[in-house]
Amino acid sequence: MANLPDHTDTIIAPATPPGTSALAVIRLSGDRAISLVSDFFSHDLTRTPSHRARLGILKDGERIIDEVVITVFRKPKSYTREDLVEISCHGSPVVVREIVNLFIRHGARMARPGEFTRRAFLNGRIDLAQAEAVADVIHAETEMARQAAINQMRSGYPAELARLREQLIEFASLVELELDFGEEDVEFAKRDELKKLVEQIIPFINMLASTFAAGNVIKNGVPTVIAGKPNAGKSTLLNALLNEDRAIVSDIPGTTRDTIEDEITLGGLLFRFIDTAGLRPTTDAIEAQGVERTRQYMKRASLILYLIDLTQATPPEVHEQEQELKALNIPYILVGNKTDKLRPDELEKWKGFPMVFISASQKTNLDELKNRILEHFQIPEVRSGDVIVTNARHYQSLLETRAALQRVLNGLAKNISGDLLAQDIRQALHHLGEITGTITTEHLLDSIFSRFCIGK
Repeated sequence: MANLPDHTDTIIAPATPPGTSALAVIRLSGDRAISLVSDFFSHDLTRTPSHRARLGILKDGERIIDEVVITVFRKPKSYTREDLVEISCHGSPVVVREIVNLFIRHGARMARPGEFTRRAFLNGRIDLAQAEAVADVIHAETEMARQAAINQMRSGYPAELARLREQLIEFASLVELELDFGEEDVEFAKRDELKKLVEQIIPFINMLASTFAAGNVIKNGVPTVIAGKPNAGKSTLLNALLNEDRAIVSDIPGTTRDTIEDEITLGGLLFRFIDTAGLRPTTDAIEAQGVERTRQYMKRASLILYLIDLTQATPPEVHEQEQELKALNIPYILVGNKTDKLRPDELEKWKGFPMVFISASQKTNLDELKNRILEHFQIPEVRSGDVIVTNARHYQSLLETRAALQRVLNGLAKNISGDLLAQDIRQALHHLGEITGTITTEHLLDSIFSRFCIGK
């Protein structure tokens, strides 16, 4: 318990990234935030109304630290629902450090990662799903990921889940009440009404759960492995897709012995392309490790681009390689490379093979390859208000909620006893509460908020 954060003291942290910039913002939150800053400011902030900004001088004794703009947010109308102060200063790392150290010396404490948002959650301003969405907004790398996170942050599906959970709580309390009057054979919870409610909740949960496949792609991107035999042109293709010399290209087979990764956005989705070691039998211990790593990445990929050197391969070989790809049960695209080195009559033998023909070195036909990649991930545009689950923790809780509710329906059909029925309802409530934060543990909160920036 000694390591648990104190949620009553005054915390401070820069809210802007480290480094030199025109401006930087420093936040303080807690009961002493306003009075503490006022002690070192050229104006009395204790009488400043909420949501007002003051321009003045921040001083440590007679020493001027900086000319700053200070904005006051009084509880409960602040991000944390505590008294909160934002200091806009010049963006010199020296200035930021001086200001932070000044207030730490006089009683403030350096905030932990995500502690401002954690206080917003603990003080009831947002629920846990919304708090997690704040981190998703910060880390969003595409417009679709940003919009999905904004939708969740501005209530989204957690609000509807909370409403349904409240209705389920009413029935749970009535079933529990029946247990107190077990000997009198009374029924406070109407079984038909409970059945109707559960039958209303399950389709909503099914709808939410069905969005996770797309939501996971939107949030986390698509791990796409570029595989094939040595010298098929994998590194050249990676460079062509990225439009930069990211990987070393050589005519010597086995140049790539470890994975090389980089990301680009296609069709609004983030794709993480992974260039891998060439697949071949080898006695070289280091290359063998690279080949094994390639196979492991292929098993975990969402899509495989399998490169074929058209100047070396034969149709029977490619047919055999395709059978191995099919056995992985992972989406793949056959990519015939080095078309620039073939005569038209040599290309003729590949007619009928379901592959995209490109020249990675000449960057020809890459648009067709990109279109084929996107065909595997038909994700509709995320608009304001769209309901979509992007969080794996939420998805798991939805599945467990659905399983518990299905047991409730089965129990109602079999007319099971109230104590068994209550147990399944409690399980459903527990898993619903895990999403919104009604049911939490300190360990879970530590795990979630550790992903945040300091100052958020």
